[in-house]
Amino acid sequence: MIEKGPFSHWQRVLRPRLPEPRPAMGRLPPVFQFSQQSLQDYVDCPRRFQLRYVEGQRWPAIQSEPVEEHEQFVQRGAEFHLLVRRHLLGVPAEALTPSDPLLKSWWDNYLTYPPDDLPVALRLPEVQLSTPLGDQRLLARFDLLALDPGEQAVIVDWKTTHFRPSRQTLARRLQTHVYPFVLVEAGAHLFGGPIAPEQVTLIYWFAERPVEPEVFPYDAARHSENRKFLADLVAEVLAHTEEEWPLTDDERQCRYCVYRSLCSRGVEAGPLEDAGPDVVEGGVEFDFDLDEVDEIAF
Repeated sequence: MIEKGPFSHWQRVLRPRLPEPRPAMGRLPPVFQFSQQSLQDYVDCPRRFQLRYVEGQRWPAIQSEPVEEHEQFVQRGAEFHLLVRRHLLGVPAEALTPSDPLLKSWWDNYLTYPPDDLPVALRLPEVQLSTPLGDQRLLARFDLLALDPGEQAVIVDWKTTHFRPSRQTLARRLQTHVYPFVLVEAGAHLFGGPIAPEQVTLIYWFAERPVEPEVFPYDAARHSENRKFLADLVAEVLAHTEEEWPLTDDERQCRYCVYRSLCSRGVEAGPLEDAGPDVVEGGVEFDFDLDEVDEIAF
């Protein structure tokens, strides 16, 4: 069962009263879709969102140390996602065996301990869906959608982190709110008709702890809460008019932010062994070449 009351966390994180919204998107790019990553950046630190998405600021800082190990871990994560995608598209497993020891251990775990009881009728790796959210759009890129049309829809997200976050941490992540919401709103054409929230499940599968996935069922009450929460969050983003958006009060966020020196929040990066999924997986949703990704957008 999903823990009750996760939105009390957001009541503490977000300001209790939203500023009056601007009539237009202002300085955001003219073509912009909100995503779990951009919204997570905003919740973590509004100034980070402004620098990354509004100003497009590039800053030559590292997310974590040691640098070479971090870069290698991010690259392995991307390679793991690509291996799984190719396997799900029909390439035999024996043709995909990697030589890198860590990547091979993840791959062996995937083959030996895949998520249990996934729907088999339709399995779609690396699919994007987008849906309107007020006057804006909300995008989700799914590592895997496993569907029995008309019956069950399971979202699987592959995690290649050093450590397994707690259920409470995962419940607070924007990904846990955005992914099932977007699937219900935009996935009917894949499902053969409207998707009831109760037909949706989100699974986080961990490459280093494959027998301990975290499973989040979904329901109508949570879907209604998500609709309001996400709409309010987007409205808050659009309402900013100040020259510099506020910095986070939680300076622990700054340890793994590339803008920390720009914001006078320190110079040294945090250690990789303590880094969360956004750092280990590169800080963004994994991107593949356009020829590698199937995009379905409404």
